[in-house]
Amino acid sequence: MIRLLWAASVRTRDYLRFSMPTNIALDAIRSRRGLKWGVPVMLLAVPYLYAASICTSILADGGPGWLNLLVLLFIYNAMKFTFMGPVSSSC
Repeated sequence: MIRLLWAASVRTRDYLRFSMPTNIALDAIRSRRGLKWGVPVMLLAVPYLYAASICTSILADGGPGWLNLLVLLFIYNAMKFTFMGPVSSSC
């Protein structure tokens, strides 16, 4: 049973790693050639925070509850891009 759970988690991680756009961008930045793009990529956090703000205002006006998941996703992606800038430029 543990082996099945382990294999499922590894496959899920691989799928998310190689198919989600933010993870592909962050993998490119972590490469040796992409280190120079760390600080400009921090600016990509702004549209994600703006989208989270829009979803939050829709939720405040009585929007559907599933928008809470989008807000969490947008904030998580904004944090990934924000923290990647200083980490990549310090290498």
